Amino acid sequence: MSRVILLNKPYGVLSQFTSSHGFPTLADYVPVKGVYAAGRLDKTSEGLLVLTDDGALQARIASPKHKMPKTYWAQVEGIPDAGALEQLRSGLKLKDGWTKTAKARIIDPPEVWPRTPPIRERKAIPTTWVELVLREGKNRQVRRMTAAVGNPTLRLIRYAVGPWTLEGIAPGDFVETELR
Repeated sequence: MSRVILLNKPYGVLSQFTSSHGFPTLADYVPVKGVYAAGRLDKTSEGLLVLTDDGALQARIASPKHKMPKTYWAQVEGIPDAGALEQLRSGLKLKDGWTKTAKARIIDPPEVWPRTPPIRERKAIPTTWVELVLREGKNRQVRRMTAAVGNPTLRLIRYAVGPWTLEGIAPGDFVETELR
């Protein structure tokens, strides 16, 4: 039976088990041998990382050809208008090509843990939380998409990967779960 581990990856942690630069890695949080991350989150992103010992499952989760939805909560600078949200939904031209269609909507600020270090805030510029559901995974895609519409991402949390969510998992903690 496949092992599936859900980790709430903290800010500043690399999505790999080793580092030649001294940064914290998955090995600092998941003392389980033989599992590997199915996809990545960059060092400055937080949230759900799925780990497994099943190579086929890892490919199904990480590969864009399988179109597994991934839900992100992005705290952005400013307030995206209807045009910006429509651009996020319909696809944007980035340096490495067009993004696929996505779901995008403004959400109430989610109840999340404080980030260390805190995001930069400007008193004269409000922030907004946007939920994005993507079925592809270009490098730093959410950050590049929100910047392209004029609302740069200040904080990024992946909330869900397919059927799995962060629900009940504190930052730095993990749970072993069933294959769904």
